[in-house]
Amino acid sequence: MSHTRWKMAREKKLVEGYVESPEAEADRAEIRLAMAFAKAVYDRRTELGLTQTQLAERAGLTQAKISRIEGADAVPTLPLLRRVATAMNASLNIALDTDREEVTFIGHPAA
Repeated sequence: MSHTRWKMAREKKLVEGYVESPEAEADRAEIRLAMAFAKAVYDRRTELGLTQTQLAERAGLTQAKISRIEGADAVPTLPLLRRVATAMNASLNIALDTDREEVTFIGHPAA
């Protein structure tokens, strides 16, 4: 089943009056946030022309950890967020609202 079909099935359930449990909604929000962070890390890393291994070395992490972050398989701690942002010479901005998450890295000017 494609992602489009998942979305369509979810919308159909909502139209029919289906309501997710609070736990399911919380899980869905956590997944969305992990995916937004994963995309932001990948986008910034590729913008810098870095491999996962190079980013891992800069951040003092393993390549496997970077892979898990970019695969949305890890929910990072605050210290990890700082390490990744510092390694990519960027500020990390996270905007959270009730129905959306936005994660962006803003690169620092070259010294």
